[in-house]
Amino acid sequence: MFHATTILAYKGKNGSVIGGDGQVSFGNTVLKGTATKIRKIGKDGSVLGGFAGSTADAFNLFDMFEKHLDGSKGDLLKAAIEFSKEWRKDRYLRKLEAMMLVLNRDHIFLLSGNGDVVEPDDEKIAAIGSGGNYALSAARALDKFGTLNEEELVKESLKVAGEICIYTNLNIKTLSIWDGK
Repeated sequence: MFHATTILAYKGKNGSVIGGDGQVSFGNTVLKGTATKIRKIGKDGSVLGGFAGSTADAFNLFDMFEKHLDGSKGDLLKAAIEFSKEWRKDRYLRKLEAMMLVLNRDHIFLLSGNGDVVEPDDEKIAAIGSGGNYALSAARALDKFGTLNEEELVKESLKVAGEICIYTNLNIKTLSIWDGK
């Protein structure tokens, strides 16, 4: 497992939210604590994306994914499949220790250089990065037993991950898309 950031995506009843911490690590040293690893993708901003891996790779892969999203006229499933095929075929890119999460109001996918296009079993919560499993566990519990809105659920879950994982800090940023907005 590579040591990177923590990204959590949640597709709730009223909106979809992605959040991530801002920590950039080099070995056991924090180089920066305020990086942005999530963004809106596509011409209309109806897709959210998050990245765990190096910054240069993130820009390259986000741009590559956005081309597929635009080419598929915003069809997230089609874009995710075509993007993963291209990522898998590229000898350099497939060796990256990187993963992406992408979601809209209909789908949520985990993407990797191995050609993975994974939609979670519950079709609403996914996480990647060093603290991903911690954030995922917290989000599942808060979703099942809590009453938080989508954005609060993501923030609180990332805070839990940050309290456990040394590669996840508490400088949390979120992006949202809501029904009717």
